[in-house]
Amino acid sequence: MALSLRPADKVELAYVAAVGLTVAYLWRDGINPRWPWIAAAYLLLATCALMAPTVRTAGPVGRFLGEWYPLFLLPAMYGTIGVVNLFEAHVHDPVIQRLELWMFGSQVSYRWVREQPSVLLAWVMQLTYLSYYVVIFASPIGLWLSGRRDAARHTIVALMITLYFCYLIFMLFPVTGPRYAYDLAHNAATTAAPAQLAKWILDSGDSWGAAFPSSHVAGYLVAVGMALRKWRRFGLVMLPGAIGLVPAVVYDQCHYAVDSIGGVIVAIAVLTVVPRWLEAAGDVTPAVASVTGVAGVGGPSELRHAESRTTSGME
Repeated sequence: MALSLRPADKVELAYVAAVGLTVAYLWRDGINPRWPWIAAAYLLLATCALMAPTVRTAGPVGRFLGEWYPLFLLPAMYGTIGVVNLFEAHVHDPVIQRLELWMFGSQVSYRWVREQPSVLLAWVMQLTYLSYYVVIFASPIGLWLSGRRDAARHTIVALMITLYFCYLIFMLFPVTGPRYAYDLAHNAATTAAPAQLAKWILDSGDSWGAAFPSSHVAGYLVAVGMALRKWRRFGLVMLPGAIGLVPAVVYDQCHYAVDSIGGVIVAIAVLTVVPRWLEAAGDVTPAVASVTGVAGVGGPSELRHAESRTTSGME
């Protein structure tokens, strides 16, 4: 019997295949010595995708794990980018820098934080940047807990398509970004507490060559855009952060301005195409007996309430 793969599972398998073709091309002149670790990571992703249909039938916990595994594995997928790019050891920053100079007349990501070293501005920009790590999960979680499970699953699919597209570009066209291309600024803005926290996060888990297009900008905008489609008030709460991140990643010297614009373009494309694809695919789950979908709690009245919120669309 054929596996009842959902769009999320198909996206994961398609990404594994795309990465396989990508590294085959990149390693045509020599195989990365760390290939067993890279292969293991993507074998794990493919295995989870193939097992997901069965896991989703194993009660509320299984259903939750079968829907959310792509987000759980996201850090591992991001981490492999740096492993691939460091072996290739070539970057395209000069191309992006020339484009930045042509578009803006200067290197904005280098000048801005040095010319306006405001502590207040740094707090706003850095907290906006840090909110990405919350919103990327909060958007689907909020939709899920509100009973909008189809919307939550669709948000996860849209996020995976967004981020995986960026990851493939990172491997084929690595750009390190201003954080590596230039010396970091040292002033009042960069010594602010949130700036130091952001620096620690990047020092601990950044992937080399993962700057263009900005997956942070693209992912944040898609997470909020998908929420706006089905729960407007929830999406509006996150919208200021999504807009603010576009300049924040430039001020923070995480990305070139061109990277940020690239992220906006990716997000617009995903939000235009993916919801229509999911609707055409008829990716809707039957009603379940729990509002949270994790612990199996909630009676029929709660279920009816959740269903009414799901079918009512945006509020």
